[in-house]
Amino acid sequence: MSDKPPHPARIVYVVSLFPCWSETFIVREIATLIESGVDVVIVSLKPPSETMVQPEAAALLPRVLHPLPAARAPRAWLRALAAHPLALARAGATVVRRLWRQPRVMFKSLATLARGVEHLDRLRAFDADFVHAHWGTYPSTAAWLLADLLGKPFGFTCHAHDIFVDDQLLKEKIEGAALPVTISRYNIDWLAARVTSRARERLRVVHCGVDLGALPWRREGREAGLIVAVGRLDPIKGFDVLIEALALLQRSGRAFRCRIIGEGPQRAGLEAAIARHQLGDRVELAGARPQADVRAALYAAQVFALPSVVAADGNRDGIPVALMEAMAAGAPSVSTTVSGIPELIEHGQSGLLVAAGDARALADALARVLDDHALADTLASTARARIERDFDASREAHKLLALFGGAVDAA
Repeated sequence: MSDKPPHPARIVYVVSLFPCWSETFIVREIATLIESGVDVVIVSLKPPSETMVQPEAAALLPRVLHPLPAARAPRAWLRALAAHPLALARAGATVVRRLWRQPRVMFKSLATLARGVEHLDRLRAFDADFVHAHWGTYPSTAAWLLADLLGKPFGFTCHAHDIFVDDQLLKEKIEGAALPVTISRYNIDWLAARVTSRARERLRVVHCGVDLGALPWRREGREAGLIVAVGRLDPIKGFDVLIEALALLQRSGRAFRCRIIGEGPQRAGLEAAIARHQLGDRVELAGARPQADVRAALYAAQVFALPSVVAADGNRDGIPVALMEAMAAGAPSVSTTVSGIPELIEHGQSGLLVAAGDARALADALARVLDDHALADTLASTARARIERDFDASREAHKLLALFGGAVDAA
């Protein structure tokens, strides 16, 4: 009988930044792999910069390789160049040939190749079975090179902006990776139509999921009239549309409060909109909050709103984890028909969906959930069942682990 483990024993993960407040789904995925007996090393392409670190991410910090100090990095680059001159030249040539029309992206990609090899000696000693990256941009570029230098199979998970806005060797990565993964069927169709027809045969869907054990379903204790929204204050989240919808609710004489949790570049614009509509006593921009505070808000919400839109540059959500968490916790949810969201919410059954950017339709949907308690209860219970079936973080991580094993066996 073979002593070979049923899954890869060691995996290298490459990410842009670790820890990252908005990427708790990566933390959950890695933690599940570790609980399953996999040894994981995390390569962060950026030095730590987050002011708030969630406890789950802090527990993984001993596994993280951050960029070397400026005084030490050049020696690591020279060692890698001496050991792999042809492979590095080939990778650099591919980047230049494909990205020369985007000089900024091209130079950042070349810098990413250099940063990726800073820990090559340590990674070689680790002797991973597989190299995986989250995001189809710089992390997967670094992972693609590292896997080549280490002689290991390579995979990556692509999500949203790394598909809809930033095409960084996506065709080559989808067609050449041992395991290309994405988070929705919508993404596969989009990539097949615009990047490579082979997307349909090559890409596998593994959902980002939620920790169901940490989010028991609960309907009691809801605060009447409380609307909660969670997400980065970024145009794709549609929080400006939410403010317009709230103004319509206010003009109709409805009592409500809204708490928007998150931080980002749209804060000033949202503050101005709140002031313009005289919503200051009803709408709170709470900033980034610890996970415990976010979950408390989900349990207090009478309705959860995430009115995602397609931004002017084409960027959009994938399937927002915040929406999954609200549905898991028992908050009836209102969102839009953008991207993969209809794969999560079945309109009228597990939530309500409206057209993106339609403030009147959003206001009407919010009012409907606030007023119809029987509907809210039905939406909430059906939503929990939907999450348990297809968006359980543990189950999805084990699905990915099985795919890793198949890719290693096939390599």
